[in-house]
Amino acid sequence: MPSDGAPTAMKQDPGQKFGAAERACAFAVHIFTASGAALGLLALIAAVQSNWTWMFCWLGVALAVDGLDGPLARRLKVAERLPQWSGDSLDFVVDFVTYVFVPAYAIATSGLLPSPAAIPLGALIVTTGALYFADQRMKTEDNYFRGFPVLWNLAAFYLFLLKPSPWVGAAGVMLLLLLTFVPIRFIHPLRAARWRPLNMALLVLWSALALAALAYDLNPDLWITAGLCATGLYFIAADLLRFPARNGQSNA
Repeated sequence: MPSDGAPTAMKQDPGQKFGAAERACAFAVHIFTASGAALGLLALIAAVQSNWTWMFCWLGVALAVDGLDGPLARRLKVAERLPQWSGDSLDFVVDFVTYVFVPAYAIATSGLLPSPAAIPLGALIVTTGALYFADQRMKTEDNYFRGFPVLWNLAAFYLFLLKPSPWVGAAGVMLLLLLTFVPIRFIHPLRAARWRPLNMALLVLWSALALAALAYDLNPDLWITAGLCATGLYFIAADLLRFPARNGQSNA
């Protein structure tokens, strides 16, 4: 036994059992995730210049990065190979920038909301978004979101696409702010098991229509707007279509 004055052995890093190449590949996934912050900066620069189409292009690329980094991290066992780096914390930091902060700036300064309400609503978006990311109950065990999952990048996209009257737009923003803290479920298209093939197909369709809308500088033909609204409504209402499974088991 070591004497009372002898230093105790340092706890071995469990990631050391993996080779340098394996850990380098794992860290590359973290860099890939962190690149979303750079994309957020590019989106913010475009927003400051009122170049809304390019802002949504950069946010769209960030959305793609966010959709790909999770499967890559699980495939490469990033949490096991680099246990000292928190992928969840990194993801939250980047998501706050691209899902909340930049869209909040766009919503508040776009002129699409009433002037007296625009800045207060923008402030409420970033405040409630920060609180949502701190809520450890934000996801259910079957990979659904609890409450509106602060997808303000998508809310802003539909605001710029539909261009409702200012007070209607403000009412929509207020509704989403309230739904952030209401315990209703929103589907995660990539993670929820129920109807995954349909969800993935509609996600691909939505992405194609969104690209078309951006190609038209957010003034697309009616059929593109209708398709985006229809697919958006499906993802909002998907959990309302749940049916009880046999033997009392969840069908999610």
